[in-house]
Amino acid sequence: MKSPFRAEQVGSLLRPDALKKARIGFAQGALPEAELRALEDQTILDALAHQRSTGIDVYTDGEMRRSSWLSDMAEAVNGFVADRVDLEWHGPGGGKEASTAYAGGSKLLKVRKLTAHELPFLKRSAPGPFKITVPSPSNFMIASYKRGVTDKYYSSRADFLSDIVGILRDEVAWMQSEGAAYIQFDAPYYSFYFDPRQRDRMKAEGLDPDRELEHAIAADNAVFHGVSRDRSIFALHICRGNSRSRWYTEGSYDAIAEKLFGSLDVDAFLLEYDSERSGSFAPLRLVPRTKTVVLGLITTKESQLESPEVLQRRIDEAAQYIPLENLAVSTQCGFASTAPGNLLSMDDQWRKLELVAQTARKVWK
Repeated sequence: MKSPFRAEQVGSLLRPDALKKARIGFAQGALPEAELRALEDQTILDALAHQRSTGIDVYTDGEMRRSSWLSDMAEAVNGFVADRVDLEWHGPGGGKEASTAYAGGSKLLKVRKLTAHELPFLKRSAPGPFKITVPSPSNFMIASYKRGVTDKYYSSRADFLSDIVGILRDEVAWMQSEGAAYIQFDAPYYSFYFDPRQRDRMKAEGLDPDRELEHAIAADNAVFHGVSRDRSIFALHICRGNSRSRWYTEGSYDAIAEKLFGSLDVDAFLLEYDSERSGSFAPLRLVPRTKTVVLGLITTKESQLESPEVLQRRIDEAAQYIPLENLAVSTQCGFASTAPGNLLSMDDQWRKLELVAQTARKVWK
């Protein structure tokens, strides 16, 4: 089903300094967990109130209980070990940097629900429709199957992914039972399949990026087998990297559009379109008319507000390839995919979300 929401957001919000300090204190054993949870609760309530004032259609908890968009997986599942992935970052302070990742270091065992600390509170507290975000299985194909480590316990990527899919399918079923009407899968590694440099790197490693894309789509689709499709909106966000206002992949969606849009069984695609590095809207012609495309036109990487006139013009351009009724608008990504957050202020953040809502009201009257 198409998403009914026009004024969207991706998920994460800037963490207040008090919360960041409290999480450090908790990690060092200097702050009781109950105090951390109480501070998280109040921070989320404040964030929900601010979201309501912006006029945004879909609420989130800002991922305030996470150290990153991905951390809920490793905290809820035994078997992951800390690892590093070298990424070539672009933007402020760019360059090669080892990014925190999680590799499979033994057989995976889910010991609690990934969103157990998040969903019940958000369900009680959100003043309107809300979304919950989880990592997609396709992330773990590239980031978490490490030769010499993971292959001691899983003889192939397929075996490893089978357990990841089972973990996330169980999570989706639970989230639906708890009334989650909007579930978003975050999938930054799809951007590797259209970035020319990443495609060349895969080929140098003996991998066929087009075949790997097919495997990624199959893994993500497997999560939806056997779960109800009339109780929740399923969405996929394709990220190009989002850490301290930097990014690590570039390129248009052309290389993946036909397979991804035509084969991935989600209701909505949240696509980054905040700069020229995203290419044109032409690939949107391949999106089935049963799906929604959420145009990430408003950047979370800098404070300057986009021109309302330019935003309207860009939506009109996208509507040349896909009907306006199949479109929505949002920020290009979250404001804090990792706890440090992007290089803009809280006030900047709320102004950005206000602009999303104002734009949606003008376009879809």
